[in-house]
Amino acid sequence: MSPFTIAALAVGMSIDAFVASVSRGAAFKRPPLKEALRTGIVFGVVEMITPLIGWLAGIVASQYVQTVDHWIAFILLAIVGGRMAMEGFSRSETEEVSADSRSLVILMATAIGTSIDAMAVGVSLAFLQVNIVIVAIAIGFATFAMSTGGMLLSRLIGPRFGKWAEVVGGVGLFCLGTSILVDHLTAG
Repeated sequence: MSPFTIAALAVGMSIDAFVASVSRGAAFKRPPLKEALRTGIVFGVVEMITPLIGWLAGIVASQYVQTVDHWIAFILLAIVGGRMAMEGFSRSETEEVSADSRSLVILMATAIGTSIDAMAVGVSLAFLQVNIVIVAIAIGFATFAMSTGGMLLSRLIGPRFGKWAEVVGGVGLFCLGTSILVDHLTAG
């Protein structure tokens, strides 16, 4: 994977966390830096771990599916990207966030929920020649930065723009899956 592709994947995987952080930040009148950093760290660490878990599961299965691995990568990325885009389109622009969303338990549950797609991407990456550690670190760092920034920017950008960021991220993942499929089908 090229550095540009890794960066695009990392940003695409971070969109869910960004949107959740914007919504989480809306629960605060003025999100404090400490809370934004805590949110960024939790989201970043969880998002970094889940592709590793998915990659390990994919490695175990890869010897059985090498002839169709490009189709698996395409289907997983298309499903994840499609789901992200559909959720973005269906998200209410005036979504309210309750005060309960401030707790660490809710933060962890949200981080895990937004990182399930990273696990599916990790499975698809097991079928490609990638350095999963570099990809996982890139995803974790991008998620940390976008989650922290999302918390701090929430009062300015609100859920209206977060919705469209999720749609763009989903379309990007779908395009990445399509690129993998086309590259494999057109290779010598």
